[in-house]
Amino acid sequence: MPTPSTPSTPSTPSPTTATHTAGPSLNLPLIRRGKVREVYQLPPDRDGGRVLMVASDRISAFDVIMPTPITGKGRLLTKIASWWFKFIEKNRLAQTHLLSTSTDDLPAGALSPGSESREYLEGRITIGRACRVIPIECVVRGYLEGSGWKEYRETGSVCGVTLPAGLRQCDRLPAPIFTPATKAATGHDENISFEAAAESLGNSWGGGLETMTILREMSLNIYTAAAAHALSRGIIIADTKFEFGIPEDDAARQGRAWVQPILIDEALTPDSSRFWPADTYKPGGPQKSFDKQFLREYLEGLVERGQWNKTPPGPELPASVVEGTLARYREAADRLCT
Repeated sequence: MPTPSTPSTPSTPSPTTATHTAGPSLNLPLIRRGKVREVYQLPPDRDGGRVLMVASDRISAFDVIMPTPITGKGRLLTKIASWWFKFIEKNRLAQTHLLSTSTDDLPAGALSPGSESREYLEGRITIGRACRVIPIECVVRGYLEGSGWKEYRETGSVCGVTLPAGLRQCDRLPAPIFTPATKAATGHDENISFEAAAESLGNSWGGGLETMTILREMSLNIYTAAAAHALSRGIIIADTKFEFGIPEDDAARQGRAWVQPILIDEALTPDSSRFWPADTYKPGGPQKSFDKQFLREYLEGLVERGQWNKTPPGPELPASVVEGTLARYREAADRLCT
């Protein structure tokens, strides 16, 4: 989630973020249009700056936004993320940026008179504390899949963490590992070691090593508690990623070298995690999932047949893929958020 200190001017959506997926028109400064969310600047409250995040029905894969929306996906993402934020705060695992998910808390004048935007926004918004974003993706892996599996086959380690020999694809790891990545503005994030992440932060964050040590501890604690809850509902959280930031009011007035980070952006959704059904889990190959893997597998089939090359524009999605993806997100929400 970006800082609202330098909001950008709203621009015309590209063909892959056309009107049906770009979201409503709001009388607020647009900070950023991401792959699946718009972020707007809100007037500050007495505690500091605020932002508005709006979850669209866009979906991306291989860093390409698909032209076909997954209708209802934005509401499911918001429901899941806000549930986890409350779970995390209730269990004192971290503070989060979440302030509200109610359209009643939008400022007067944010919506034009007679606008249909309020109906669109219901269930899609997150009002959060404005933060200075720490530029590291905090990835936790409990199982060996994705880029971690690829790196392990090549080096026997993941992000500098040496793992036992002979592990299979999707094997459960002896203990969850923290594997940071760079936050790329465009293209793919890059897996890096803990030491490289600390060095990249340097002194601008009050000491990169201290900050990364805290982020590692918070990330592992959140993942461990979340994975236990999910498993009790029949879902394995194979891996997930978190983002952290420093509240702008604290960063501005702190007068000291370091401030406790808080969890921002989203948390433990099918867009940022791998969710597998526990009752069909079998290591040694790919798993069934409640996340974007269903879409990725369809797209990989197109690539194998020479019908797409993983570059924009993305292909139109058939109804079966749209419905199948939405069904998986919905089941994840129904199982987890109770």
